[in-house]
Amino acid sequence: MAGSGGVTSVIAFADATLAARAALGDVFRRASEDSPAGALWGDAASEAAVYLDPYVEHEPESLLLALVDDRVVGYLAGSLGPASFPSESALIDAAIREHRLMRRRDTRRFFIRALRDSAAAAVRRRPTARALEDPRWPAHLHIDLVPEARGRGVGDALMRAWAARLEEAGVGCYLQTQVENARARRFFARHGYVEFGPPALIPGLRVDGAVSWQVTMVNPAPRA
Repeated sequence: MAGSGGVTSVIAFADATLAARAALGDVFRRASEDSPAGALWGDAASEAAVYLDPYVEHEPESLLLALVDDRVVGYLAGSLGPASFPSESALIDAAIREHRLMRRRDTRRFFIRALRDSAAAAVRRRPTARALEDPRWPAHLHIDLVPEARGRGVGDALMRAWAARLEEAGVGCYLQTQVENARARRFFARHGYVEFGPPALIPGLRVDGAVSWQVTMVNPAPRA
């Protein structure tokens, strides 16, 4: 395992073996085990349809896998731009339909709460979570590690590989995480990302019974 003599390597999903590709879903499921909020609406297949599968389908060359002794322990799902990439809202709408999430009590509760949160935010004129649309930062990323790979340099290896791809393409990048996830914010700051804009409410999500907020971070930093 990472940190105990294992060798970390980073490869593109497009170049991975079938076994490595098959392991991607397990990493996605396990990555939320020690996050502040855990999963979103609690259905791994439909959440992957929004936050992982589109990268496999639309930009596999920008989906990076981290392996320790040939075992996949993390990934960075990146996109260099939004041109051919579906919007998050469109992906969520499709997942709701295809996975019949409004017909199931456990997942329906999340989306009803999300609608109420969005309505309340509109009345109070509070921003809600959404993708950043700014030509200075067209690229974006998600990064996930299995819990035992955290703090062992695996995430750093993925971020360095992605930084090299960004430099080659000559584009800026943004990412989004939770305000409550101080560990993630420190990690991204260490890789040159700075917080940009006000926090935005994440409709439907709760952390310890309280609403959760999204923070956007960008690299390179905006000019003064």
